[in-house]
Amino acid sequence: MSKNPIDKLTGYCVVTGASSGIGLELAKLAAKDGCALLLVADRDLTEAENAAKQHGASDVETLKVDLGTKDGVETLAKKIGNRPVDALIANAGHGLGDAFLTQEWDDIAHVIDTNVKGTVSLIHKLGAEMVLRNEGRILVTGSIAGDMPGSYQLVYNSTKAFVNDFCVGLANELKNTEVVVSCLMPGVTDTQFFERADMEDTQAGQMKNKADPAKVARDGYDALLRGETQEVSGFMNKVQDVFAGILPDELVAKMHRRLAKPE
Repeated sequence: MSKNPIDKLTGYCVVTGASSGIGLELAKLAAKDGCALLLVADRDLTEAENAAKQHGASDVETLKVDLGTKDGVETLAKKIGNRPVDALIANAGHGLGDAFLTQEWDDIAHVIDTNVKGTVSLIHKLGAEMVLRNEGRILVTGSIAGDMPGSYQLVYNSTKAFVNDFCVGLANELKNTEVVVSCLMPGVTDTQFFERADMEDTQAGQMKNKADPAKVARDGYDALLRGETQEVSGFMNKVQDVFAGILPDELVAKMHRRLAKPE
């Protein structure tokens, strides 16, 4: 069921994880709609800034911070200041491959802090202001991985399980307001994810038919405009997500192990 559908985004839009991949493509779409943009990432944003301007945005700011840290979130909040945020596109996040008990704790904690803590704290601040104005849109990048017990990608899948459920619950809490919460749930996508997660030597990392991040972004962006609560990007991912909910968790974990275990 859709809620408060619109034709395009307007106003001030904050995009996190905007330096590459799905986040970069989402920033381009918001730029085409003429939004004023604040692009945020923990990596260089020169490409994203140039792309946004090439796609029509005249008001573009960038901020390089680590949203997996309290300082990073606070720095972003200060950068926004009192400017009302019309749309938050919370795409920042990353994965971590290999067996859980062989991973370094600091790496594990950073995935949790980025994917969960940073995302939720930002939504808490900006979402509260949206409710006071009774307007605004939030798009969060979840994953179909959140519906699968994630052997050899355990922490990432678990954080995305939280994000997927959090978005649906928050959307329900806000059902009597004009604030829209949407969750984009992609599958394996052709981004820097596998390189950053050290998963290039896995079946998933070596897949030749990864989804196009521009197509994934378009699916999520359109869902946000329609006011849809969840959007699984791609027909086969929809099928996979359905079966993940039907099959026994132990079998799904076994299947995921084949995809994510290092060769």
